Amino acid sequence: MLAPPRPPRLVFRAVTFTRWLHLVMATVLAAVCALVHPGLSGLGTRQAAWLLVTPVPLLVASAMVPAVRLSEGVQAQLLLFPGARDGGTPASRSASWGDRWRTALWLVLRYELGVLTAFLSVWVPPLTWGLLRSADGGRGPGPAPWWPTGESRWYALLAPLPPALLLAFVVAAGAALAAAAKALLGPSAAERLAALEERTERLLEHNRLARELHDSVGHALTVAVVQAGAARAAGSAEFTEQALAAIEETGRHALEDLERVLGILREEAPSAAGRPTLADAERLLAAARGSGAQVTSEMSGAVATVPGPVSREGYRIVQEALTNVVRHAGPVPVSVRIAVRERVVELDIRNALPKAGGAAWDSSGGSGLRGIRERAALLGGEAEAGAHEDGWRVRAVLPLG
Repeated sequence: MLAPPRPPRLVFRAVTFTRWLHLVMATVLAAVCALVHPGLSGLGTRQAAWLLVTPVPLLVASAMVPAVRLSEGVQAQLLLFPGARDGGTPASRSASWGDRWRTALWLVLRYELGVLTAFLSVWVPPLTWGLLRSADGGRGPGPAPWWPTGESRWYALLAPLPPALLLAFVVAAGAALAAAAKALLGPSAAERLAALEERTERLLEHNRLARELHDSVGHALTVAVVQAGAARAAGSAEFTEQALAAIEETGRHALEDLERVLGILREEAPSAAGRPTLADAERLLAAARGSGAQVTSEMSGAVATVPGPVSREGYRIVQEALTNVVRHAGPVPVSVRIAVRERVVELDIRNALPKAGGAAWDSSGGSGLRGIRERAALLGGEAEAGAHEDGWRVRAVLPLG
């Protein structure tokens, strides 16, 4: 954890003087009001205290203009947080009455602190000079009651005190104003929550796209590699022709999926109508058969009536399960069952283990199996994968509601 800056170092930092300027700039309205009441000749009297109150209604009224909040936010970024990596406070227009009232509170707070800062900045130098003159045998400038009178050497020891107090006040007021800017000019709790939800949605969308690429492109590459190897080993022109056709079709579908995902990343928002569904599961089975797997399938129920999101995610689950079979188990018997019931869709993919024995893959690891569980959970369903009897089983239950 970084230690806070030491006071002497904080005094001489550039941000201290930019905040000082920001405070003093707030007194422009006070200077305009002083021309009318109490007048320039009355600034040293008690009537000048009205300058703390008179401009407040004008400040509140100006805060009702949405662009004022944007202007104040830009000034705060430049002068209260110069060089800040996070921008200090985001600058935006008032979007609600809550923003307007917080802007009004900010304007009043900045004005009051600015008037006090300007008052000290104007009167501290003459006071310091009066102390030095009195210590040297001269007389203070008067006529205010706090001006030093008479001759005393002790005044020389007191001379550094007013500038030190002024700098301490400027540092404290600048820090307080910076904290107030984050609270009053920054986003509200509702806006921060909305921004967090938006960022979360983007992350979820990125994760979904990553799963899409993993399932589609990974499946296509796995099938192409296995089919190419099988065609080379078969030594049959007819089988090679079939394998090349299967590789071509699988690659074409993978390119379509890749183009769709890239379109989403380019914010072209392609329609979901082109995404494959459970009704297109036959092409997955054909690709697996072309890789040497002995695939048997069973479909029951009205597959075409399954809602779009459920049908699309179910297709990806079957695709990932068959990809794992081709990649890890090789040419083994596989059974695929897709059953559409009254309220759920049940997917059951089973395969024998390779003759070498052992599990085809670890049920607790791998992004593919994790993606299957995530897809099912996203729809409110459940999925499991693991050893079953003498083989391997992937089972998912997806609700239709």
